[in-house]
Amino acid sequence: MSEPIPSATVVLLRDTPSGMKVLLLRRNSDIAYGGSWVFPGGRIDPHEFEAAAGDALQAARLAAVRETAEEACVSITESDLLFFAHWTTPVVRPKRFSTWFFLAPVNEKAVQIDGGEIHDYEWHTPEKALAAQLEGRIEVPPPTFVTLTQLLPFNRVDAALQHFRTVPPLQLQPVLLKTPDALVYLYNGDAGYPSADPAVPGPRHRLVQPKSGPWQYLREI
Repeated sequence: MSEPIPSATVVLLRDTPSGMKVLLLRRNSDIAYGGSWVFPGGRIDPHEFEAAAGDALQAARLAAVRETAEEACVSITESDLLFFAHWTTPVVRPKRFSTWFFLAPVNEKAVQIDGGEIHDYEWHTPEKALAAQLEGRIEVPPPTFVTLTQLLPFNRVDAALQHFRTVPPLQLQPVLLKTPDALVYLYNGDAGYPSADPAVPGPRHRLVQPKSGPWQYLREI
């Protein structure tokens, strides 16, 4: 089992006449999550831990600001960031990350990518991003899919921010299982999480990736 790499990710939100949009970046196929569409982000550098006096959340905020500038040439500040989730890669994966997820509002749609780590970008409403994933036009990793699903109810940035300010940040340490028909990611709070048994009756908090058909994020707690 590899040690998770401390990282930070920023979900940039922008109001448009067609609704709230999020920025997705397509990663170089030769790096982690290659070819996937993800939010800006990356590793927390050692100097950021030093600047934060060892405070991991503060170091993640510093990394979030830096990575957003490096990957998308979008300027945000620490005060723009709303911590709303923390994800840890399942232990079965060879490369693991411990990632703080932030929301941040922006007004400008201008984005500039370097063509190195990032090969493309698009502003999508959560609904259109998930439709593109369902149709096979874009590939997204589970944390991106779950985040987009969480944002579906919101048409305006201020409504999304207001909601996530009032709820505790999700702490997600998935247990990954294979069933005959699907991959199942059990999340904290699912009745089957402690025993790694998806059949246990009770509350559900999981992502189901069937061999065919749409992914399903279930949260019934």
